[in-house]
Amino acid sequence: MTLAPLLPGPLGFGTAPLGNMFRAIPGDEAAATVEAAWDQGIRYFDTAPFYGAGLAEIRLGDVLAHHPRDEYVLSTKVGRVILDESEDPAVRDLGEKGGLFEHGRPNKMINDYTADATLRSVEDSLARLKTDRLDIVWVHDIAQDFYGDEWLAVYESARTGAFRTLTRLREEGVIKAWGVGVNRVEALELTLDLEEPRPDAFLLAGRYTLLDHERALQRLLPAAAEQDVDIVIGGPYSSGVLAGGQHFEYQKASPEIIARVERIKDLARRHGTAIKAAALQFSLAHPATAAVIPGATRPSRIAEDVAALDEKIPAAFWSALREEGLIAPDAPVPAG
Repeated sequence: MTLAPLLPGPLGFGTAPLGNMFRAIPGDEAAATVEAAWDQGIRYFDTAPFYGAGLAEIRLGDVLAHHPRDEYVLSTKVGRVILDESEDPAVRDLGEKGGLFEHGRPNKMINDYTADATLRSVEDSLARLKTDRLDIVWVHDIAQDFYGDEWLAVYESARTGAFRTLTRLREEGVIKAWGVGVNRVEALELTLDLEEPRPDAFLLAGRYTLLDHERALQRLLPAAAEQDVDIVIGGPYSSGVLAGGQHFEYQKASPEIIARVERIKDLARRHGTAIKAAALQFSLAHPATAAVIPGATRPSRIAEDVAALDEKIPAAFWSALREEGLIAPDAPVPAG
C-alpha cells in the first residue's frame, strides 16, 4: 500500500521539540501546543522514543488520551529502547547530534534494532502514548549521522530484525504501515533496492527542504515515486533556520547557511510571500511527498503552519529562486 490513503491530510505535527530539543519546555506549554494542533485540525502526529528518552511520547499521549483514538493517525519509531536506569543526557553518544536532547529525561537509551527489541519498543511506546495501537512505525536513524562507519552494520541488523518484524505486524493487522525514518538519503536508496522486506513509506528529515534537496532529487524521490513508496518530509524548516530559528542540521547555523536563508527571505519579501509558506509548499510539491510534519513548541506556531499551507505563492517567486540558483532547476514547485 501507499501511505497517502492512511494520512488525514498533507500537514502533520512532528513532536521532536516536545522532547526538550534545544531547550527545556514547560509541560503546560508542550500540552498547549499539542492541543493547538488538534484545534487547528491536524490529525497526524509523529513521535519517537528518542525524543527526550520518551518525554515527547509521554507528553503527546497525555493530550491525545482525551481525544477519540479513531480520529487521528499516530506514528512512532523503533531502534532505541528506553530503560529504567539513569544516565547523563548531556554526555550520550549521538553521533553528529551530540547534546540534542540534553534537557530530556535521564533514562538510559540503548540502540537495538533486533526483532525482540522492536517488539519491546512498540509495547513501551504504547504505554507511554496511552493507546492500544499504532498506525505507522518507522525504523529510526539507521544512517551515517548516528553511526558513522558502522551504519551499514546497523542497517543490516535492522533489515533482519526490525524490517521483518514490522512486516509481520503489518500482515497481522497490528500496525497499518511501516517504513524507515532517517536524516540521510543513502539508507532509503538502499531499501528501495531490496527485494524484501518492502516498506510502505519513508520519513525523510531535513533532506528535502528549500535549503537542502539536490541529493534527494537525483535518485531517491524519482525511485520512490516509481515504486509507490510515499515520503513524509520531516524538518521542513531545516531545524528551524527557515522559520526564524538559529539551528541548521540540529546545530548552530553557519554564516554561509544564514546568508543563504537571508537571500531566500529577501526574495520572499519582494514577492509578498512568507518563507514558512515557501518552505512547506516546496517540500510538498514533489509527487513522491505525501505529507510534511513541522515541529513546534509554541501554540501560535501551529496556526502559522496551517496558514502557510494555504497561502498563494506567485509563480514569479519560484522563478526568481531558480534564477538565483537557490533551488535546483529540476525541483518541482507548486502549481499556480
